[in-house]
Amino acid sequence: MRKDLTEAIELRKVGELKKSNQILLKLAEEYPENPVISYQCAWSFDVMGEEAKAVPYYETAIEKGLSGADLEESYIGLGSTYRTLGEYEKSKDIFLKGSSIFPNSQAMRVFYSMTLYNLQKHTVAMENLLKCLIETTEDKEILRYKRAIGFYADKLDQVWE
Repeated sequence: MRKDLTEAIELRKVGELKKSNQILLKLAEEYPENPVISYQCAWSFDVMGEEAKAVPYYETAIEKGLSGADLEESYIGLGSTYRTLGEYEKSKDIFLKGSSIFPNSQAMRVFYSMTLYNLQKHTVAMENLLKCLIETTEDKEILRYKRAIGFYADKLDQVWE
């Protein structure tokens, strides 16, 4: 199993997406309880642009006890996939759950902001993105205005007279 999994990952890295996916599908059939294989299979569908097919594999990976960085990436992948499928409430729920497990995940925060945008929560989405920007950037120009950006992040609709 390990050799096939490694081969599938290597094939994906070199752009052999279909071949990689075929190996991962076979492994997922043989090892349905293995969360790492389910996660890799979901990922393989995502990179091929077949998001709907990725969903059950992400869900299985999470349910079967995936851990660490792979679990974080599964929450990001599943939430993002739901968003691209127009399942905005499901996306929001996944990102909220993932954020409770990985509160420092800036990538999750950015993807969650995209979902908030789709849910017409533009102000909260922008606030989230602006705060993420000032907390993570190393750009000297942005850092020069960090205090102002942080101040205005939750006041975008406010007008001063």
